[in-house]
Amino acid sequence: MFNHAIVLVFATLFALPLLAAASVLQIRAGDCNTGDIQCCNSTMQSSTTSLGLLSGLLGLVLPAISGLVGLNCSPLSIIGLGGNSCSAQPVCCSNNQFNGLISLGCIPINLNL
Repeated sequence: MFNHAIVLVFATLFALPLLAAASVLQIRAGDCNTGDIQCCNSTMQSSTTSLGLLSGLLGLVLPAISGLVGLNCSPLSIIGLGGNSCSAQPVCCSNNQFNGLISLGCIPINLNL
């Protein structure tokens, strides 16, 4: 009986580091499947009327979209995250054809993993 308890303790001690290593491998900071990671000064819903006014003033024809729209965005490099941080809203956007002024199809992401 005592031998079974010792085996159980050692098995638990050796298994815990393996479980911890497996969970670390699954977390990917900044994994962005839809496009580039952007740091936007602000975001708004695509259904907001002010977005239509803004695109009209800028002479932009925006496609039919849903979700968030990022305004005044710049690319964010995860590799250089230490010196290239985002103090506003980090997002993953699918359409960045307007030179960072307006980014479409954005999804907020958390870089603090």
